Amino acid sequence: MDMLATIAPLLLMFVLFYFLLIRPQQKRQKAVTQMQTDLKKGDKVVTIGGLHGFVDAIDEDKIVIKCGDGSRLTYDRQAVREVTESSAGDLLSK
Repeated sequence: MDMLATIAPLLLMFVLFYFLLIRPQQKRQKAVTQMQTDLKKGDKVVTIGGLHGFVDAIDEDKIVIKCGDGSRLTYDRQAVREVTESSAGDLLSK
């Protein structure tokens, strides 16, 4: 019984860490990965460096982003932080 009283606080701390830190981080990472795999041509995106633009072309692990002045820049898919607007074709299908 004394051993259970010693282990119980450690188990409780592990459970709290899991639900407060580990599980939310896993959910966020899964959502980011899903967003990066669902990128489509025409999506308005923001990169982790702060570049705003539209997806012009998509490869398996790279995307080409068209910026405001017409220049095209190549980035890794993992460099996309968020999609601010879905493509026009996606909006018409809803």
